[in-house]
This record gives sequence, C-alpha cells and structure tokens, in this order.
Amino acid sequence: MIKIRSLDDRTYEELMQEALAEIPLYTKEWTNFNPSDPGITILENLTAFQILQQNHIDEITPSIRKKLLQLAGFYEKKGKCARILIEAQGVKEEVKLPAGQKFNLGDLCFETNKAIILKPWKITKIFSIVEEKKKEFSFLTEQELNIPSYIFGEEPKKEDCVYFVTDGLPSEGEEVIFYFKVVHAKNRNQFLEKGKNRFAKIRWECYTQNGYETMQVKDNTSCFLESGELRMRIPGQPVRYEGEDFQGYVIRGTLEKAEYDTIPKLLSVEGFLFEAWQKETLSACHTLPKAYGGKIQSELLEYGYLNVFVKEEKGSSYYRYEPSRGDKEGRFYDLRFLSKDSLEISFNRKKYKFAPQKLKSPIKVLLYNEEMMRKYSLGEVKGYDRQRIPLPVANIVPESFTIMTVRESEQGEDIYDFVRPGYSQRGSLIYHLFEKEGMIEIEDPGDFVGAKMYMASCSITAGEEGNIREGNQLIAKGRKENISYYNRGEGTGGSFRESLAQLEERFFKDLYQTYTAVTAWDYEKLVKETPELCIHKVRAFMREEENIVKVVVKPDTDEKLPHLSESYKKAIYDYLEDKRLLSTKIEIVGPQYIPIDVHGTIYVSNQFKNAKEEIERAIEGCVDYLHSEKNFGDTLRFEEIYQAVQKLECVEFIYDLHMIPQKAGVVRMQEEDVLLTEESLCYMGNFYLQIGTYGKER
Repeated sequence: MIKIRSLDDRTYEELMQEALAEIPLYTKEWTNFNPSDPGITILENLTAFQILQQNHIDEITPSIRKKLLQLAGFYEKKGKCARILIEAQGVKEEVKLPAGQKFNLGDLCFETNKAIILKPWKITKIFSIVEEKKKEFSFLTEQELNIPSYIFGEEPKKEDCVYFVTDGLPSEGEEVIFYFKVVHAKNRNQFLEKGKNRFAKIRWECYTQNGYETMQVKDNTSCFLESGELRMRIPGQPVRYEGEDFQGYVIRGTLEKAEYDTIPKLLSVEGFLFEAWQKETLSACHTLPKAYGGKIQSELLEYGYLNVFVKEEKGSSYYRYEPSRGDKEGRFYDLRFLSKDSLEISFNRKKYKFAPQKLKSPIKVLLYNEEMMRKYSLGEVKGYDRQRIPLPVANIVPESFTIMTVRESEQGEDIYDFVRPGYSQRGSLIYHLFEKEGMIEIEDPGDFVGAKMYMASCSITAGEEGNIREGNQLIAKGRKENISYYNRGEGTGGSFRESLAQLEERFFKDLYQTYTAVTAWDYEKLVKETPELCIHKVRAFMREEENIVKVVVKPDTDEKLPHLSESYKKAIYDYLEDKRLLSTKIEIVGPQYIPIDVHGTIYVSNQFKNAKEEIERAIEGCVDYLHSEKNFGDTLRFEEIYQAVQKLECVEFIYDLHMIPQKAGVVRMQEEDVLLTEESLCYMGNFYLQIGTYGKER
C-alpha cells in the first residue's frame, strides 16, 4: 500500500518500438516509418504524453501517503519539549521565580511555565517502621552515596510504613514533588499505567490539623519499582509533629498491598522540586481574562517591546491600545511596573472613553525579545492556494505558535486577529505549521486576503537533545541569589514531530509485530512482552497427546530459584487470552530446577595457588542455566565442561570427571550427557573434586 510498484516502467524507446511493431496489424497502407512521416511524429507525441501520464499515475504524494497510513490507524506523533525536575540548593529565604524563568545548560535553555516560589525547605529525616521496628534511612538524601536500601525490608508486608519528615510543607491544595531513584529490575516490562501495578499499593498521607489525611498522589515510581517522581497534593492544613524521637512536618506511605516480585531498593530521595521545559521563548502572547486588566510576570519585559490589544465588542477583532498620554481620550491603558520582570495593566473607560468589554479573552499582550522584534514581520496573505511563507526560526514548539494579522476595517481602522495553526472557522485564516522546517502553508486565506502577518508568540526547542542526563548544574538567567540548581531526573519526552519517513518505518515495524500466537516463537515472544512482569526465560512446546500448548516461564525475581507465582500465571494467561487461536488450550507452568553434582580428580601445576577455585568457576559457568543464555531443556553436554576445564592454564590433565543429577528420576543420562526435560533448568549442586599436583593430592 505504501511502497507500490510502478504500473508500467517501460522507457520511451521501448514503447515506440512496440507501437511501430503493431502498425502492420492495423493497416498495410502505412509503410513509411521514418521520423519525417507526419504519422510517426504524432505517434511520438502520443508516446511521450503516455510517459507523462504514467509518471503522474505512479506518483504518490506525501499527503496521499499520510492519508493511507491514517486509514491503517497510524498518525504522526507530535513533537514535545523535554521536561526536567529541578532542585534548588542553598535557599535561605523565600525566592520568587517568574513564569518563563530561564535555566541554561550550555546551548540548551529550560523554562518554567508558571511562577515558582522557592522555600528553604528540605527533607530532614527518613525512616521506616517494619514489623514495629524502626530503621533510619536519612542518608538517602545524600546524592553521592547511592546505597541500595530496602525501604520496606527484605520481606515487605501490609501496613509497613515509610516516613518523610521535612522542615516545611505548602498550604492546603498545593503540590509537592519528590523524586525517587531506585534499583531497576533488569528485565522489567513497562507498566501499562504509571503508579498502578498488580504487585503493590501505597497509601500516602500527610499529618495535618485533623491527623493523618490521605493525599491525592500521582506516583510515577509504581510503588518504588521505577525511578520517577511522586506528586502529592496537600489535603488539609499541615501542622508540625512534635514527638519524642523526631519533630517536623510528616508525609507517610503505608503499604496496602505487598506482593512484590522484586523487592524495592531505593538509591536516593530528593524533595521540593519544580518543573521546567526545554524551550526558549522568543515572543509571548499573554491573555488577560478580566476586562479591567491584570498583572503580567515575564522575563521578556526586560527587552521593553510590549504591545497591547483589546476586544471591544463580542465577535469583533482586536484594536491596538497605546500607553496613557495624560488625560487625552482614546485607546489608552495605564501601566505600572512592579519590578523588572512584572507589571500591571489597567483600563479606565470613564477617563479614556475606550476599554475592553467583559468577554472571554478581552486583552492580549505581546512581548518580544530583541531577536524576534527585528524579524517578526512575515509578509502579506496573497490569496493563492498553498502559499508558503518561511519563518525566521525553525524547531518551533507548536503549542506556543500564534500569528497576528492586521487588516483594515470598513471604517478605515487597523484591526488585529490572533490565529493559531489548524484553527478552522468560516472566513478565518487556515494554515498549517511545519515546525521543524520553520514554515507555514496557507490552506485557505478566508477573509484575510491582503492582510499583513506578524509573529505573535513563538518558542523554539532542541527536541531530543533536551533529554539530558540527571545531575547537571543549571544556570538561572538573571538571578543573583547564591542558589545552585540541579536537574534530579533525566530529561524526558523531548522530540520533534514525526517525519513521514519515521511514520512509515513505524508502520512497517508494526507489520512484523506479533499479535497472534501460532508458533512456539510467537508464544515465547509474547510472554516475554507481558506488561509489568520480569521475565528471564521462556519455552513453549506442544503436548500433542494432551492437545495443549505448554509454556514454561522463569521470572527474573530476587529469589535464588525463582518460582512462578499465581499472579504471574494470571497476568501471562490474561495477556495471551486474546492472542491465542480459538481452539488452542494453554498451560503456564514454572520451571523445575535440577542441581548437578560434579565428581572428579584433576591434576594441576603447583605454581597456581587458587587452581581449585578456578576449576569450580569454569564448571559452574557451564552448569548454571539460571544466569546463562541456555534455555529450558537444553542438553548439558559433558564435552563442554571437559573442554572448559582442560583449557585452564593451571590444569595439567584430567584424570576423572563426571556429572550426577540429584533428581535422577526427572532427567536421564545419555552416555556422559545430561538430557533435561523441556521444563527443566539445571544449576550447580555440590563439588566432589580431588585436586592433585604431580601425584600428590591436596
């Protein structure tokens, strides 16, 4: 459908030869086939026209390719700004950061989306109560240590608790962000929904004037199984706990369900973080919702390029207003600077005769930096189809982009409109933004033919480059406080809009994705992909006498000999249920573990002091199916063990060596090899080795 073969790839010369060869079939009177003959000239023109038509038929334009992919359910992924969580160190007193506060890391710029108030708060104490025993974990706040810690002990149980004590908390309804770094399970599959899993559930509470109150929480750690943030909304007015063993504001997490497959191990905890996004705002369009005006806080105010636009009637365009000029009547506003990055705008109908109406979004305030102010003019709407207009910047954040148009009203006044990409309404300017290339394409000029266009709001991003590693120190632009800023989590989500080539590649990958279990390979692949689970080894095979597909699974858990729990079996069965063939029965079982004892007499050179340990490691490497790449039922071959021992530098010669399975009734021997069943994995049992040197045993 996407890669279609040419319907006719013959050349012009081949088509002419074919046409000339067919002339005698239609008429015997035409005998002059030379280029000078008028009929040959006509035939040449028709053949050339056929080539042009065929090329047009064969062509599949990018828009057609996108439509075809959409029919298959594949749409372009939108670009996004990378997001980081920042910790402020060294805060001594309250500090206010404006919306759009910039943080620089080399050439990358990160910005806050809203005003932030930094408080001198920190986590002062961390401890857990497991089976009524208290254990201290305050060292988790030290970034340099990264000591894996069993926060709920090595056997988590319901009602086990962890306490975070701080020297301050925000007011009721406000949010707190903590970041937890944990030891990840190597083979863990992605969770379907962040914060929810089949293994555990934590109830988070805050100590308030009403005692411990349950908090509304967004848990991206999946109950400490993944590194991530914990966003907590304060439920009531927090109060300070004054106890004998500790004092402070308390946040408590209590296990309501504790069926972990891998035990949570924390590496570090950071508190009181705030968000920033990888983008750089070059111009901004602020909307004031109240007709009397309001406050604006932005770093762009330092450049001094400010324009104010007001809507005076419902459904009308905007008019430009100027700063007040005394008592003169007209479209004016009053301006009062509160600081270098904040101001207040107000309107007075009684004084100036003109003011905003009480409408939705009656006031627009445009702010520009120096670069954008010099390049903000985009030209004129010409009115022809698919007019393309280059923008002064590329790699634009789509959500930030707005165009301002200027037209002349029937009364001869300039009227202004603000149009976002993709906005579609009768008579409106409809255009598409190519954010990566830095271009717009006008689909329908509507009533805006002849209108002039200007950049209204625009931010740029670096896409995937914004997904920075954790632990970088960022520089806060324009801040003089002695505060250090660090990103505690990795940058996530940064990307550009998916290109057509990337979209097609994703489509073709999906064609080869396994959705139905037919072969043994299908079953094994699907089981390994089961969401949330840690799967290490899988083998599927058919029991023809029972007419059943048997799937043997070894989970990757903290147990020495991992067993397959009922929750794992249910999760796998549920995942396979809609993927199996209708007439196929499935049985999911755990592995049988077979310990292998090794007996033998081996002679070594007397210059090696640790020869026995080397020999045992070499043998264990061959016998241990639990951690190696060998799968269920693979034959344990004596030759592999013999060769592994023989090639050791310390070994002179092997006098005697043989293997004995401890569960002889489960497996069988074929000469010196151990034949495992399809459900079996072997591991090292006991060594019975005698090590000799030149005829002397030791």
